[in-house]
Amino acid sequence: MKQEELAEHLQSSKSIYQRELKSKLKKKFQCVSGGVAKAESPTLLKEIFTELYITEGGGGEVNQEHEVIQIETASRRSDTAERAITLEELFKAPPGRPRPIRTVMTKGVAGIGKTLLTHKFTVDWAEDKAQQEVQYTFPLTFRELNVLSGRSFSLVGLVDHFFSGSRKAEICSFQDFLVLFILDGLDECRLPLDFLSTQTLTDVSESTSVEVLLINLIRGELLPSARLWITTRPAAANQIPPEFVDMVTEVRGFTDLQKDEYFRRRSTDEEQASRIMSHIRTCRSLHIMCHIPLFCWITATVLEDMLKSREEGELPRTLTQIYSHYVVLQNKVKTVKFDGGAATDPHWSPQNREMMESLGKLAFEQLQKGKLIFYESDLTECGMDLRAASVCSGVFTQVFIEESSLYQDKVFTFIHLSLQEFLAALHVHQTFISSKVNLLEQQPLNLPHSGGQPDLNLLHQSAVDEALRSPNGHLDLFLRFLLGLSLPTNQRLLQGLLTQTGSDSQTNQRTVKYIKEKLSESLSTERSINLFHCLNEVNDHSLLKQIQRYMRSGSLSTKKLSPAQWSALVFILLSSEEHLDVFDLKRFSPSEEAFLKLLPVIKASKKAELSSCGLSERSCAALSSVLSSQSSSVKHLDLSNNDLQDSGVKLLCEGLKSPHCKLDSLSLSGCVITEVGGASLAAALSSNSSSVRELDLSYNHPGDSAVKLLSQTLNTLRADHGGEQRIKAGVRKYFCHIHLDTNSINRNLRLSDNNRMVTCVEEEELYPDHQDRFDHYYQVLCSTGLTGRCYWEVERNGDVSIAVSYRGIRRKGISIDCLFGFNNQSWSLRCNRGFYYFRHNNMFTPISCPCGSSGRVGVYVDCPDGRLSFYEVSSDSLTLIHTVCTSFTDTLYPGFGIWSIGSSVSLSHL
Repeated sequence: MKQEELAEHLQSSKSIYQRELKSKLKKKFQCVSGGVAKAESPTLLKEIFTELYITEGGGGEVNQEHEVIQIETASRRSDTAERAITLEELFKAPPGRPRPIRTVMTKGVAGIGKTLLTHKFTVDWAEDKAQQEVQYTFPLTFRELNVLSGRSFSLVGLVDHFFSGSRKAEICSFQDFLVLFILDGLDECRLPLDFLSTQTLTDVSESTSVEVLLINLIRGELLPSARLWITTRPAAANQIPPEFVDMVTEVRGFTDLQKDEYFRRRSTDEEQASRIMSHIRTCRSLHIMCHIPLFCWITATVLEDMLKSREEGELPRTLTQIYSHYVVLQNKVKTVKFDGGAATDPHWSPQNREMMESLGKLAFEQLQKGKLIFYESDLTECGMDLRAASVCSGVFTQVFIEESSLYQDKVFTFIHLSLQEFLAALHVHQTFISSKVNLLEQQPLNLPHSGGQPDLNLLHQSAVDEALRSPNGHLDLFLRFLLGLSLPTNQRLLQGLLTQTGSDSQTNQRTVKYIKEKLSESLSTERSINLFHCLNEVNDHSLLKQIQRYMRSGSLSTKKLSPAQWSALVFILLSSEEHLDVFDLKRFSPSEEAFLKLLPVIKASKKAELSSCGLSERSCAALSSVLSSQSSSVKHLDLSNNDLQDSGVKLLCEGLKSPHCKLDSLSLSGCVITEVGGASLAAALSSNSSSVRELDLSYNHPGDSAVKLLSQTLNTLRADHGGEQRIKAGVRKYFCHIHLDTNSINRNLRLSDNNRMVTCVEEEELYPDHQDRFDHYYQVLCSTGLTGRCYWEVERNGDVSIAVSYRGIRRKGISIDCLFGFNNQSWSLRCNRGFYYFRHNNMFTPISCPCGSSGRVGVYVDCPDGRLSFYEVSSDSLTLIHTVCTSFTDTLYPGFGIWSIGSSVSLSHL
């Protein structure tokens, strides 16, 4: 054969192989079944595929938390400024990336749709719709690769093993082609991946173990021209060193709009779909789980069946109810389809019950080991043989799945981790009731065989303890199911499978009490949140309702909350879109204690308003950790009027320098910052990783050099009202000099001490007529208009009012509209008979704080922020008397009213 003919022949054979490969892959992946559509009627992928929310990022932190907790966390930040990407953009480098993308890792929790994405990607390529620059796409799963452990292959041989025809097409090397390998399910890998000490391999035709091939392929030493797409659950992502991954993406599952689209596409009955969507939105735990496409399928399967059969009673609202209905429904399907029975027959025949109990035992024992896929050796450990497992998968097709590799090595799995956890809980509950054995004890002990049922409360307490001991919360969902199975309503639903305990309300009350005691301990946010979900499963909402009553009444800031109540408040706020949009600590309790308790809410908020909350260096250390966290959502942070000082700012800067910090704007106005703190800020915000573009440093003393450097770095910088006087602690840094307006003073008020003191006298003073003068009431305004933040102090003697007022207050006549506090123009604090009273717009507010013996009162006003505060001044300490938060619409002026002869007010110096 001539050289030209040989080249033409080779080119032709490779084109034929590509067409055959595309045809095989299209045939393999174009339809979906188990867990997505009914197994007996496969559906075209393109007909049911709903776009998923995929984001770039997610590298750095390895989240070991239970995946349901991860989903809940992600649901609170799905609309932050992360770059959403499509499948078509998977290997496209964003602007500014210095090198092309070779390896992409896509993370996502179990059931989120990672495998379906790889199928969609492959089908699009096979149908010439996407990635056409790629000549060959080879989708592999770690489940398939696991069974080749101990065997030797070359890379060319491995490809031909799974995608026969490459040798026949005389493809001896892939160097001349752009090849894409999809490696799905890294979390299921049982091959030893040692990236540090594994030998280097560069020859695609050299045989070695499968793990050596994979390691060298991922390291880029073997076929460096190839592209790799690796999918994994989050906890396994760190099996591959980050230097071998060019881009990390994360599948977040469905957004709220995508959930609605899924249910509409799934159902031909628009009214039914709307009712399902409406119901899910009212049930928080269901709504969160529906970010997972496969849970949407389970939920829709249950709700559609209930609506279709018009079952009496309300629709399921908890996870235990959903999964109980689902298991009953799958058993009903088996009874009709495989047993020749009717849908009305008793659901649980001895054979069906035995199968489900076997699956429960397998589910629990493998859950304890952290295994989601099971090979023959795993089945043997649990007392189940291959034949029994195959039978179970053949009849409970939407519970337990069997997959066969090329060499008929069988692999089994439950359709989703959550179903495995439910069946595991079912097994533990049933074993405790029937055999009086607590499987959760490290060394299971037989309980005494006395009459009656064993005390479920003992099982529940040990389950709570075991779940709380878990460093990664791997038993969180299992615990919810176990507690939910104690409810009589769920037991009746599973009648025939589950022994009825007849558990009374007293058992549940003891369990609830135990959970509340645990909530009073120092638990992580994730563990506390899960315990509230547990309370929901047993239908107890008392703690949440109590906090909601406090919030509605506005009394939350006056209550001393217990640790359990703080946890309840965190849970409520994290469930609220309103509070996560803008979180204002002053609405709850302006204190460092409240700040530290509500830190998880701050972390999840887009805008955190923390001004004037008494925060210190301790708070800065906590905030630095929040800003450094990849899961932080904070983009706007207001720390104004907290005495953070240079030491606190230095700690805060550690978080500001983090590449994970998402902050756009930061307010540190009035935080007692000197040149030292200014230098720290300038260094942190000038770094390449800093995202801050706006900074408010007003009312500080940061130094000229820091201000100059920051002004070059930032888009917006405020550094006005500075100076050494601003480094005083507290509101005294805002001290301003005020002057009495002699044109407004009433004639029964006498001026003295260079017009700094005013005293009420019987005889009128000879002041000239003036339109601004108070002609009836003993009052005087100041001539100093207040702007920004201002503070002043006065010495009071007798019955006096200390006020701020708009200049337009009425001056003439006996109408009470002329009095400070009796109109909407002024705000007044009166000291009379040993107690303070506050009045605005003729609304009277008694204050429990008695008038102090010092006779000195401090007034602080933040005009832009709408804050007015009065303080009792004693030596160098300030005690808050009363604070008003409002909106000032005009310039304010200090004012004083004197109610009795001999009483006086004197303007003080600091």
